Amino acid sequence: MIAATIALAATVISALSLLILHIVSPEFQPSWRMVSEYGNGRHAWLLTMMFVAWAAAYWAIAGAVWPIAASWPGRIGSMLLILAGIGALMGGLFDVNHRWHGLAFGIGVPSLTIAALLVTPALRRASVHLPLWPSHLSWISVVAMAIALLLFVRAATAAGVQVGPQAPPLRELPPGVTAWHGWTNRLVFAASYLWLVTTAQAVRSILSR
Repeated sequence: MIAATIALAATVISALSLLILHIVSPEFQPSWRMVSEYGNGRHAWLLTMMFVAWAAAYWAIAGAVWPIAASWPGRIGSMLLILAGIGALMGGLFDVNHRWHGLAFGIGVPSLTIAALLVTPALRRASVHLPLWPSHLSWISVVAMAIALLLFVRAATAAGVQVGPQAPPLRELPPGVTAWHGWTNRLVFAASYLWLVTTAQAVRSILSR
């Protein structure tokens, strides 16, 4: 019960931090600026808080589901949640300009996506009332972001603008180029928060009986 409550509280703190960043840093257009780019703004500490709370939520939910999801998929999923927390913490410690920030994404996001797909059915088999669709929204959001990024890179390249890790950050969109990868990046966070909240609430419900 305590671990699930901590997971819920940490998720709320992380989500509120991200929401506040949108309010206090309007210079970062959410349609095409990635969440990690807030680290280059005046309120980078809020981004660090968001990532640290996100990591705490992963670790807490891993502890909450471990004794319930006792099957091997549940065990693997719980360990992947711990790994996702490590990725989230690295995202907070190493900002978007650090060479390890990409590694943090590579560790955290796939780990959560797979963990959600493993833990959710394991909890359902343990009689936890948990919907399946939030676990699928996680991988759908990642695929949507990958497609959006690919389309943006192709459009920017066609406009004669170099984008990527080795290129300087864009200050504005090239003329004639539209982008929505920023929204899909935020959808990845929203999907994660939704899964964490629904899972924490479901675990709290079964433990309170």
